[in-house]
Amino acid sequence: MDTLLLLKAAILGIVEGLTEFLPISSTGHLIVVGDLLGYTNAQSKVFKIVIQLAAILAVCWDYRARIETVLGGFPSDPGQRRFAGHILLAFLPAAVLGVMFHSTIKTYLFNPLTVAGALIVGGLVILYIEKRVYHPRYQSVDELPWQTALKVGFAQALAMFPGVSRAGATIMGGVVFGLSRKTATEFSFFLAIPTMFAATAYDLYKNWGLLHLSDLPVFAVGFVASFVSAMLAVKALLRYVSNHSFVVFAWYRIAFGLLVWASAYFGWVEWHAA
Repeated sequence: MDTLLLLKAAILGIVEGLTEFLPISSTGHLIVVGDLLGYTNAQSKVFKIVIQLAAILAVCWDYRARIETVLGGFPSDPGQRRFAGHILLAFLPAAVLGVMFHSTIKTYLFNPLTVAGALIVGGLVILYIEKRVYHPRYQSVDELPWQTALKVGFAQALAMFPGVSRAGATIMGGVVFGLSRKTATEFSFFLAIPTMFAATAYDLYKNWGLLHLSDLPVFAVGFVASFVSAMLAVKALLRYVSNHSFVVFAWYRIAFGLLVWASAYFGWVEWHAA
């Protein structure tokens, strides 16, 4: 097995795990870093699906107690049914629009320069939101009315554009719609579970012919790296949002996007479609 390829797998796994639940776009980072590493072949398409699955499994593990409570109480507990219903309702906009526009988005928007633009615009939006004063009405994910859950779901749908960030759209959308920072972040985590499982299943279905047993070592390295780094990122983000704004992520997005654009303008990097 190619040692360099395993190293690339580890790097991309760490990138996925660290960025999936931060408001900085994991897809955007994978497109940019994958291009820099020269890992944009057919195998890479399935590899990115595998490491995304690892990241969502990390959240499932971290919130396993709540997931067990929801599943166990679903038949008899109205509160758990209500919570599960709100998550599924928020999931629907991205699911419907994703099926409709998946191929178009993959064909025309998955390239580093487009991602850079979305990172910059998203960063400016975060700065705008953070400058406004919001008075949270909901301090727990269990308090949300279905209308608010659906609004957050439509905000998540914006993240179909690579570089926007699913976590960024849902967290900042949640803040605008009255959720506290911690509640918006937790709701984003829970909403990621059906969203990412569905996206993973759909992508695997579309790329099933690219799966090969010989790729197992590469996928295994990326999977473990993504799972571990995602676990660390989720815990760190929850601690961070308790006392901080998202301004630092906004400036990071803007700086990263401008750097990608500058590298193309001055010819430092020859970017390709991912």
